[in-house]
Amino acid sequence: MESWDLNQISVEPQRPEVLHSEDEGRVIVLALTAGDRLPEHQVHERAWLVVVSGRIDIAGPEGGATNGGPGFLATFEPAERHEVVATEDTRLLLILGPWPGEGHPRRRNDG
Repeated sequence: MESWDLNQISVEPQRPEVLHSEDEGRVIVLALTAGDRLPEHQVHERAWLVVVSGRIDIAGPEGGATNGGPGFLATFEPAERHEVVATEDTRLLLILGPWPGEGHPRRRNDG
């Protein structure tokens, strides 16, 4: 078993910290300062995003938007485009699975 206290992990803003990575998935903690954004992007994996502390706004390319604070969970389909904006200093937990996902450059280069 591995375990982490997500509030005690030292992580610098915009410098994600990989906590765990294997074929089944990757677990990452990241910090954003108020106003920071993860510009519109997509990942090859299914993604789960949990707000540990702070608040975020999430926007999709077709104008759909939502927001949340501590305990908020959002999930994204593989290749689903979205943007995340921290409305206050925020700590996030990101889970990607499987790792790497279909079409990811690491998977294409392993073949």
